[in-house]
Amino acid sequence: MTTADAVPIVFVHGTRFSAGQWSVQLAALRDEFPVAAVDLPGHGERSAQPWSLSSATGIIASAVDSLGRGPALVVGHSLGGYAALEFARCRPERLRGLVLAGASTSTRGLSAVPYRWVAGLVPRLPAERLARWNDRLLRRLYPPEVVEETIRSGYAFHTLPAAWGEVLGRFGAEAMRHVKAPVLILNGEKDAVFRSGEADFARAHPHARVELIPRAGHLANFDDPDAFTDAVRRFAQQLPAAG
Repeated sequence: MTTADAVPIVFVHGTRFSAGQWSVQLAALRDEFPVAAVDLPGHGERSAQPWSLSSATGIIASAVDSLGRGPALVVGHSLGGYAALEFARCRPERLRGLVLAGASTSTRGLSAVPYRWVAGLVPRLPAERLARWNDRLLRRLYPPEVVEETIRSGYAFHTLPAAWGEVLGRFGAEAMRHVKAPVLILNGEKDAVFRSGEADFARAHPHARVELIPRAGHLANFDDPDAFTDAVRRFAQQLPAAG
């Protein structure tokens, strides 16, 4: 049973995935905290919905409200991390804490070039082929209990160009200055690309700290689910009481 003063937690998935990305974290934390995971626009059960950051922030806000416990800790991975930063800017009164996972690099300048290339390439490839490749890759790298819900929920390749098209060029470390709540930058130790701005993002916020998941890459919550979950748990427990 969750305790009366436990902070609510909302999880926001990364590129091409859905709420299923967080199945292990939801199962591990639901007896301690009110928890929810969202499907962003164009993903999962919202596959037919057009992508926009504005819609994404509204979906996150609705998930926070659905838990009925006031401002929430929002955990965002990759694309979901940047959506969570936009939520922090637009809806600061609904945010009690922020976990940025694999989302601490600038999406501007030269660092954005590879992502613009991928966003342009994906629509040229058959979605069925991309899905089969993703299925095989996830099943080869991770145990079924970690990835089967993600595989079952499918992939949102069709949304990738629009989603990254809006995110690219928009976020740098200065986005952290709009966050009025404590921040945990939670990265896989080996996620070199998305750690490239880690120090800048941390310096830009007075109450941000960095924690690394040893030996993990960009999908740190898959690489070491227990360590990732424990980091979120500890951060949630340390957040100040809601005002």
